[in-house]
Amino acid sequence: MDEERLISQERLLEDEGGEDESIRPLSLQRYIGQEQVKRNLHVFIEAAKMREESLDHVLLYGPPGLGKTTLAMIVAHEMNVNLRTTSGPAIERPGDLATILTTLEPGDVLFIDEVHRLQRSVEEVLYPAMEDFSIDIVIGQGSGAKSVRLDLPPFTLVGATTRAGLLSAPLRDRFGVMSRLDFYKLEELAAIVLRTSELLGVDIEDEAADEIARRARGTPRIANRLLRRVRDFAQVNRAASITLNEAEKALEHLQVDRLGLDHIDHRLLQTLVEKFTGGPVGIDTMAAVVGEEAETIEDVYEPYLLQIGFLQRTPRGRVVAPSAYDHFGWTRAEHSNG
Repeated sequence: MDEERLISQERLLEDEGGEDESIRPLSLQRYIGQEQVKRNLHVFIEAAKMREESLDHVLLYGPPGLGKTTLAMIVAHEMNVNLRTTSGPAIERPGDLATILTTLEPGDVLFIDEVHRLQRSVEEVLYPAMEDFSIDIVIGQGSGAKSVRLDLPPFTLVGATTRAGLLSAPLRDRFGVMSRLDFYKLEELAAIVLRTSELLGVDIEDEAADEIARRARGTPRIANRLLRRVRDFAQVNRAASITLNEAEKALEHLQVDRLGLDHIDHRLLQTLVEKFTGGPVGIDTMAAVVGEEAETIEDVYEPYLLQIGFLQRTPRGRVVAPSAYDHFGWTRAEHSNG
């Protein structure tokens, strides 16, 4: 493989930059939002520590940017063990996974991002590893080949996916803890913006933090990204602090409207209305028209548009909802002829 398959927790932080190292919380207590998930994880972690056992395997699923990687880091930190991280596409062959598993120390947390993209042949190796902490390795070729079983130290697999429905049933059933991460509330995002701004040494007014949170699509990753870009504008403008006015002007330059919709959301919805009279339209057709991958639309753009009621899924395809017409000031009569 061209890319490194196994990355330590320290390397992960280094690759993501010094700012992210200070921004990411490393305890459940400091993690903002996802209260039900945190409560359950706290119980499971404490119970495992009391029994002096590894935590059961954990599946985290939900839209991108909601904190799945951060939660994996927190699990390792709370269990006081090492974190090793890789991704489904990076594990190309069963031997790649076997190499990773045999380097784990007792109690380690192995984080596999995009776990739904594991090859089926790789999954076959993962099943006994998850259930019995062992793997079968074939030595030799042809008639002289023989299978040897290797014991593995107890470990915790934390899998993350944006598309839980694509997980095979045998793999999904081997996770003892399954937690769905939902979009964040406005007040939670505002708290995240204020916390991040403090860690970055940025002075920001509460109203500005609220405005950034309002346009963050319910997603902490987007909230932090918008904060950094607003900070850039404020710094170039030599503003002493980020005021509401500074934030609004910066977000306007970034083409992010008051609902968090960017130019791609606008183009997607407008194309559906103008070219297809609002739908129904298949996902592949939508992707071709706006020049984005179908998977990107399904994972990044569609969940939020569905959440705010601007898009509807039907058996025949996607349909622009009446609320989207109201938001943009469109009327069905104006676009009825495509």
